[in-house]
Amino acid sequence: MLNQPEQLQKAVEELDRVVGKERLVEESDIPNLSYVVACARESLRLHPIAPFNLPHVAKEDLTVAGYFIPKGSQVLLSRLGLGRNPRVWEDPLRFNPERHFKDNSHELGLAEPGLRFISFTRGRRGCMGGTLGTLITVMLFARLLQGFTWRIPPELEKIDLKENDRLFLAKPLHVYAEPRLPAHLYPA
Repeated sequence: MLNQPEQLQKAVEELDRVVGKERLVEESDIPNLSYVVACARESLRLHPIAPFNLPHVAKEDLTVAGYFIPKGSQVLLSRLGLGRNPRVWEDPLRFNPERHFKDNSHELGLAEPGLRFISFTRGRRGCMGGTLGTLITVMLFARLLQGFTWRIPPELEKIDLKENDRLFLAKPLHVYAEPRLPAHLYPA
């Protein structure tokens, strides 16, 4: 978001409007922080927790989306490919939180019912902690945005988000964080 300061500013303004600067953001604030949630969702879409889901084995011959999958085949879903698929997402490599709002409204939930990207596995053997994991991610993100003013070091023009072959940043992340709340809100 530091590479797109207008989006960072919108998220911080939403936090200031909903939560203010005299207390820390709480779980009960999350339903009123639609832009912050959209930013977290967009981050998970572009940079999934893991590149693939756990492998599954086809119990019988089947055809999915025109592809024949023989019985016994291992099936993997590329979370990275799904979240960056240009047939699903317009301008898929651009960070754009607004794409998660329904019909230009600010209505938004934590789940992805259309399965256009997957943060946690779904279905009968899906991740039981998906909702909790998403909530913890949003809370951490909101607290970091609320608690600090973030800046790119002066010697850098922008943050390089290129990934290595293991999906980690190819270069270390260097940013400045300056406290923006009253001192008593920070643990000693």
